[in-house]
Amino acid sequence: MLKDKVVIVTGASGRIGSNFSRAIVKNGGMVVMADTNSSKGVQLEHELGNDKSVFINTNILDTKEIDGLINKGTQKFGKIDAAIHSAYPVSKQWGLRFEELNFDLLGVDLAQQLGGAIIFSQRMIRYFKTQSTGNLVHVSSILGVQAPKFHHYEGTPMVSPIEYSAIKSGIISITKYLAKYCKGDNIRVNCISPGGILDKQNPKFLDRYNESCLTKGMLDSDDLFGTLVYLLSDGSKYVSGQNIIVDDGWGL
Repeated sequence: MLKDKVVIVTGASGRIGSNFSRAIVKNGGMVVMADTNSSKGVQLEHELGNDKSVFINTNILDTKEIDGLINKGTQKFGKIDAAIHSAYPVSKQWGLRFEELNFDLLGVDLAQQLGGAIIFSQRMIRYFKTQSTGNLVHVSSILGVQAPKFHHYEGTPMVSPIEYSAIKSGIISITKYLAKYCKGDNIRVNCISPGGILDKQNPKFLDRYNESCLTKGMLDSDDLFGTLVYLLSDGSKYVSGQNIIVDDGWGL
């Protein structure tokens, strides 16, 4: 479905970004992988093959480095058809309870994640306009759509950070804003909101979470592949400004 399409993936060394990169190559595309974790990124490039992938160490919060990423990807593959923003930079206070938040570090998280998504979008859309086509996909969360189920966390050390909800709801708003902003430019902007992704969560939390779902419960990142490939493919060429939820019914 993605034959000869070239896609940038930010956060490509992470759990979701690395598997998104694999899905793109598996479906016939080529991937330009961006992250600051070079060891994992280079390893993934070797796994996928340097004829289908390239890793570029990139600080996604620096506009010059984003522009460099786009230029290097274009030099490697001749074009960039789409981009997925799945980078997830956090401050040292990430995961604190609401009562313990520090204002200065709160600002860092909001700037890095929400501001970073805006600036990455700015640079990608600027590039897409030069080639009169483009496709941008953001990654939000079910917690950008509705409030956490706080009883899932009771009796565990886990927290659902309020800033996470604020950031992820903002990502959805950015998606809708940009889709409308790009009217007439042949540029699509969409968003995926996954449910929880399995990552050695507390068993008590996991049991409660799974009870809120319909079939599987907590997802694996490859459960997002079908939605991702659809949004990157020509099969969704008239889909824009949408937030697609993949949560096994958690939000019902």
